[in-house]
Amino acid sequence: MAQKIGAALPAGRAEETKVSEKKRRTRNPAASTWNEDDAVDQLMRLMSRDLVFTMTFLGESQHRMQRHFETFITDALAAAGVTQETHPMIRLFIERHAALLREFVFAGVALSRQFGIGEIERLIGDASSLLRIDIWDQLRSHIEMAETRFRAQLPDLPRQLADFEAPAPPEARP
Repeated sequence: MAQKIGAALPAGRAEETKVSEKKRRTRNPAASTWNEDDAVDQLMRLMSRDLVFTMTFLGESQHRMQRHFETFITDALAAAGVTQETHPMIRLFIERHAALLREFVFAGVALSRQFGIGEIERLIGDASSLLRIDIWDQLRSHIEMAETRFRAQLPDLPRQLADFEAPAPPEARP
């Protein structure tokens, strides 16, 4: 497995990004030089086991499945005596539950048809592991983007999280 990971990373990258566990625990996530490579390397080591490619239904398929469940729920509720006339706000319930049922169906189908990275590499003829290198680059880029966005929100978070503070001890209350 280590050979696969080494092959998947740019030359010398696997050795270059090794970081001790202590260093990972003590780094400052608010710092602008926060190194995401150790998380990427950990994910790359797990890729053969944990990365799967699944099917995703998009576009008109999503719309058609949504409409199917909206009709199904509307008919089932009407049979139980619940209609738009008796419950004027029922449309919101129908749309939300139809979306939940749609996602349940699509997720179930996607989970039943998973392909591992090795299978995908064989299917596309990727003998040089270019797909793994691309995934490594994308992971690194998206982690950096997520951290940058979080850091941009950080100055305002203490105010937003005030409701989550521990209550003052009884003796400190006015």
